Amino acid sequence: MSILIDSNTKVIVQGLTGKTGSFHTNQALDYFGTQMVAGTHPRKAGESWTADNGASLPIYANAADAKDATGANASVIYVPPAGAAAAIEEAIDAEIPLIVCITEGVPVLDMVRVKAKLDKSSSRLIGPNCPGLLTPEACKIGIMPGKIFKKGSVGVVSRSGTLTYEAVYQTSVEGLGQTSAVGIGGDPVKGTEFIDVLEMFLADDETESIVMIGEIGGSAEEEAAQFLIDEAKKGRKKPMVGFIAGRTAPKGRTMGHAGAIVSGGKGDAESKIAAMEAAGIKVSPSPARLGTTMVEVLKG
Repeated sequence: MSILIDSNTKVIVQGLTGKTGSFHTNQALDYFGTQMVAGTHPRKAGESWTADNGASLPIYANAADAKDATGANASVIYVPPAGAAAAIEEAIDAEIPLIVCITEGVPVLDMVRVKAKLDKSSSRLIGPNCPGLLTPEACKIGIMPGKIFKKGSVGVVSRSGTLTYEAVYQTSVEGLGQTSAVGIGGDPVKGTEFIDVLEMFLADDETESIVMIGEIGGSAEEEAAQFLIDEAKKGRKKPMVGFIAGRTAPKGRTMGHAGAIVSGGKGDAESKIAAMEAAGIKVSPSPARLGTTMVEVLKG
């Protein structure tokens, strides 16, 4: 098993014909034949896009048309910041079950509007400002490099983009591999939080252990730690390793690409680490030791 995506996932690309969308669509097609089925562009409907491997993807006017024509059940968004929120809303209106927004710099007020719409819908949004998600040897949505992945037993969830790759690479090197990896993004208003992904990993039989990477700012890590404590009381628990990015931030300063705000005794690295340790997560002393820390945890 895996979570959210597998070899049956059919993906449309909003913002395909641009440079970024084209590059990452080529990468996805090359990754174990990820099913990239169509693109959207309001002014290029009826045209097609040709991949480096010769595959041709039809372009539709909008997400609803693309979904109706292809049976797509996921969408990935590479639309520039000013239009990204509208692209997410278009995918919600099309009732696409999984929407992944890679775009960085989406205005927070736009996302507040999107979140309200999302909460009334049946769609799940990953992102914005995230690297996407990947299930090894099955499906790649977003910008994560496929070659660092190995099919295995570790579930990876991260607010940090780059450190997602570290957790993946190191668990591959240690021979553990991954069931799925999800980069939820670092923006303050986003579609999916740690708790959502942790719930999926706890429920997934093939995920035997979990790596969770947080960042300073906000209270998502503390909330996730409380969730894990509550679930453990019900007998739901898996070995976990964690890390908090931004530990070296000067006191009282914000740090992190997403403008993490540290305030009122919450949100700083030490309080997050304490919360995670209280939930039974072994916090790695450095991002370079996520893999070896997991091996130690599994050895008991």
